[in-house]
Amino acid sequence: MTDTRMPAPSELSREEIDIQFRHAAEVARFHAKNGRVGDKAPLCFVQTFGCQQNEADSERIAGLAVLMGYKITNDPSEAKLILVNTCAVREHAEKKALSIIGQYKHLKDADSDVLIGVGGCMVTQKHRADQLKNSYPYVSFVFDTGSIHTLPSLVAGALAGAKRRFVIGESAGIAEGIPTERALSYKAWLSIMYGCNNFCTYCIVPYTRGRERSRTPEAILDEARSLIAGGAKDITLLGQNVNSYGKDLEGADFPSLLRSIARLDGDFRVRFMTSHPKDASDALIEVMAEEEKIVRHFHLPVQSGSDQILDRMNRRYTAEKYLGIIERLKAAIPDVSITSDIIVGFPGETEEDFELTMEMLRRVRYDMIFSFIYSPRRGTPAAEMPNQVPHEVSTARFERMLALANEISLERNQRFIGRTVRILAEDVSRTDETKITGRGDSPRPIHFTADPSVIGQFVNVKITGADTFSLNAELV
Repeated sequence: MTDTRMPAPSELSREEIDIQFRHAAEVARFHAKNGRVGDKAPLCFVQTFGCQQNEADSERIAGLAVLMGYKITNDPSEAKLILVNTCAVREHAEKKALSIIGQYKHLKDADSDVLIGVGGCMVTQKHRADQLKNSYPYVSFVFDTGSIHTLPSLVAGALAGAKRRFVIGESAGIAEGIPTERALSYKAWLSIMYGCNNFCTYCIVPYTRGRERSRTPEAILDEARSLIAGGAKDITLLGQNVNSYGKDLEGADFPSLLRSIARLDGDFRVRFMTSHPKDASDALIEVMAEEEKIVRHFHLPVQSGSDQILDRMNRRYTAEKYLGIIERLKAAIPDVSITSDIIVGFPGETEEDFELTMEMLRRVRYDMIFSFIYSPRRGTPAAEMPNQVPHEVSTARFERMLALANEISLERNQRFIGRTVRILAEDVSRTDETKITGRGDSPRPIHFTADPSVIGQFVNVKITGADTFSLNAELV
């Protein structure tokens, strides 16, 4: 794959954004002219694949749809506008998205007025864009992660009968002032930067989301204040490599930004993801230890415990350096919850390399890990590496690692039994509708019995039991 690193970041001009707002007003007038207002307003369905950054992008996509006069629906069969926000981290996610897009053909066949748009990371790959162009003629337009702000012009053009448009790689700027439509008022994603400069050899993200581009501290703090005023009690700062924030700005860095957000007025807590060990500084650990509104949870992907594999991955740290960060983190925040990402079966991984990863789990004792069997991604250096590990070997190692990780997770969860903790009641439990699920500093869900009226509020609960994947509690 060609290196498509984007040019230096810049904020899009107010004029560029205003043009899109005028297109949005044009679409809204089109709907009004055709009697599509109020209860008869057209519906928009937004489907999201992938990471939290994609979820945040979808909130902006939905916000623009509402600006254009649409109402949001959870039923694609009702929608006049279907927007699919895709992921490219794994081929399985791409194939699933393409399958879903294929299923929407019958909705277009039944109603020619239905518009289908596809956005996100997947479309930035030429072979996928060509596939959409040639095999999915009913897709009205395609836009990449840097072109979300162009959605009003794409919809306006499609409604006017314009030719299909593929807006890919045309913008590296940051669009401020785009409205968002959030699913929950009390939980919010807050993107502080976009893109990635790391070029890990297994990862497609730098090619699909481009170079790192940081928002200004002023824009981020303004949005944070707005979220808090709107009732947000749990704010997650997002970036592909969130703790490299500010490297492209004068006088900005992540620890300072984090401290500034934590010191805003209001009853809320702040968390962040995802971090890269090479940028996990002592200053960041210090801020986490000192600021009460920052949750005591650090997600720090290690990927492997073997220096040989870390070098082949282009991770730019050693196992010893990683463990040094963990030691300093635990010394500053003794009860911190630590989670991680681990890849099993990376090309060239030997049994000795895998055992070093197992030793990493034993030494760090993660509260939880997100583990994956290596999957080649077309266009990444790792896909062309020799000594690809046989799937049956990777699977056997994966199962061994999960057994150890689950054993450690249960032990870590049991430390909470008997404690009273403050958590945010987030929703009705997915597995038991008589219970409420909340979350505190630990990433584990906490289930307890309470009236649904507590959802969206901070409550105190006493932990009464623990299993591998969750905690049980009673309302205090």
